[in-house]
Amino acid sequence: MKVEQLFTGCLAEMAYYIHSNGEAAIIDPLRETEPYIEMAKVDGAKIKYIFLTHFHADFVSGQVDLAKKTGATIVFGPNADPAYNIHQGKDGEIFKIGDLKLQLLHTPGHTMESSSYLLIDEKGKKPYVFTGDCLFIGDVGRPDLAVKSDLTQADLAGHLYDSLRNKIMTLPDDIIVYPNHGAGSACGKNMSSETFDTLGNQKKTNYALRADMTKEEFIVEVTTGLKPPPQYFGNNVRMNKGVNISIDEIIHKGTTPIDADTFKEMSEKKDILVIDTRTKEIYAEEGTVPGAWYIGVEGGFAPWVGSLVKDINQKIIFIAEEGREQEVVIRLSRVGYDNTLGYLRGSIHSWKAAGHKVDKIGSMSATQFANKLKNGSMQVALDVRKESEYLSEHVIGVENFPLDFIHSNFAEINPNKEYFLHCATGYRSLIAASIFQANGVKKVTDVRGGFKDLKDTGVKLTDYVCPTTLL
Repeated sequence: MKVEQLFTGCLAEMAYYIHSNGEAAIIDPLRETEPYIEMAKVDGAKIKYIFLTHFHADFVSGQVDLAKKTGATIVFGPNADPAYNIHQGKDGEIFKIGDLKLQLLHTPGHTMESSSYLLIDEKGKKPYVFTGDCLFIGDVGRPDLAVKSDLTQADLAGHLYDSLRNKIMTLPDDIIVYPNHGAGSACGKNMSSETFDTLGNQKKTNYALRADMTKEEFIVEVTTGLKPPPQYFGNNVRMNKGVNISIDEIIHKGTTPIDADTFKEMSEKKDILVIDTRTKEIYAEEGTVPGAWYIGVEGGFAPWVGSLVKDINQKIIFIAEEGREQEVVIRLSRVGYDNTLGYLRGSIHSWKAAGHKVDKIGSMSATQFANKLKNGSMQVALDVRKESEYLSEHVIGVENFPLDFIHSNFAEINPNKEYFLHCATGYRSLIAASIFQANGVKKVTDVRGGFKDLKDTGVKLTDYVCPTTLL
């Protein structure tokens, strides 16, 4: 028996590979198919089933392409009705994988088709349960992503309470809980950075599994403090219910090299967005194509693209470090941005060699920022972290302007003023600064090292406020 958890940090997502006696199954696969096919090939196994815990909102899953390439059967739980062929499993149904069995447990609440899968080994023991977005480590799935006209958040939360009490918490305390997401995902409120745990420990530490919690208390707890989900979530659900462009076609088109002169012509078209995906250090030092947005592939790339690029069909051309072009295209496709037209051949070096103009973001150290703030020579200082981060602790005299809502709040920005931006460590502030610059703000400076370095300068900070008191 082999069970592997496949963690993708950018999405804080966990897919699973299960193999037994020449047969394999994948749970919640990502868009790209080759990694799963290669794993089965190495094991000499045939992929028999592709199990989905629900229609995902935060990434586009790869079940249709994978099924076409392998002949595997796609399995969803009750209430799923996609535009492609599936086996719609029943609550309690058993699926054989070699000498193993997976039992479908219908666990609605996060969504109504949401299902968990209980692994039963050769000896009849139950070592693992794959809970999807029903139960996370330290949290549970948010109940506001699949509200229909006949259901409210409270209705879904009530279903989730029943699913947890009647299907999950009745399992053995030593069973390992394998969820679909971890810390950093927007599918829950406060997930742990741990990617698995025993059910017994979760009963002790997870607020949602408290033994004496009533359904009414649970509903209030899980529906309080929910922030609006990222705007791309609805598009991803729609895509996961339909048949999309094949991943191979997306990669082929997206990895088209574009010479500097053609790239310049394309970059000046209103319907094409340029994204610079290089490291923040290279981007800051070498500059970029005028009008480009910076979203570095080494950070939370895909979720930030999804949060900031409003049109899922947006035409995109990009700048990348040599050898990372396919990675960029795949990671864009994971959140449904399939209309990538190609990349700048030779990166920014070819752009400069062609004699084209380069834009740079102003930069300063945390110490320089602190001194400028202290002597009153700073015009507008903005903290682009999330509101919860800002409220927990921030530099006195600095306003909050969350990157998450930069487009809806941009009317507040005066292009004639000078802005100084920081985040936690310098990734998000560079994204914000590039969007400021692309929208006509000529004087914008990024604070290197962000709040992490600012705390070491002795600059005045607000007192820490426990986030739970802010609800």
